[in-house]
Amino acid sequence: MPTKQILSSHEQSMEKTVEHLRNELKSLRTGRASAGLVENLMVDYYGSPTPLKSLATIAVPEPASIVIKPFDAGCIKDVEKAIKTSDLSLAPILDGKMIRLNIPPLSEERRKQIVGQVKQLGEKNKVSVRNIRRDANKQLDDEQKNKTITEDDCKKGKGQVDDMTKKHIDQIDEILKNKSDEIMNS
Repeated sequence: MPTKQILSSHEQSMEKTVEHLRNELKSLRTGRASAGLVENLMVDYYGSPTPLKSLATIAVPEPASIVIKPFDAGCIKDVEKAIKTSDLSLAPILDGKMIRLNIPPLSEERRKQIVGQVKQLGEKNKVSVRNIRRDANKQLDDEQKNKTITEDDCKKGKGQVDDMTKKHIDQIDEILKNKSDEIMNS
């Protein structure tokens, strides 16, 4: 396999890791209402776990509240139950055919806990990026051993893998810094 293909496939994996981190951070409670907070919450809908975004429209009419309006009014109790059993610590308020969630402001201690969670998620994703780098370097070594690429190509490829890794680790650091600042300043 040529060096370009190896680099391309591993860079895509690194980009998916960064995107995965962004999606994980959407579901963290920051003190400000966001549809991302509940959209991936799994609801037991007629016996099968279904993401809330597939069952309802989710709106954020004010910075401190979320409104969930199920498409099927019969599942409103299931949605309420899913919110109550989640780790969001939010009390759903039934309001006719919709559910309101009021997002209380976070205490300083809770903000620091959430920033700690953000850092843990970041470290987990950095480890994933480094594992992808290790796999890419191993693949380059194997290709050189099988004589499908030259030693110079292998060295050059490893340098490019290191540059890719640094770029994606820097992206993760930037995302973490922005999210931590958002949490501490909201």
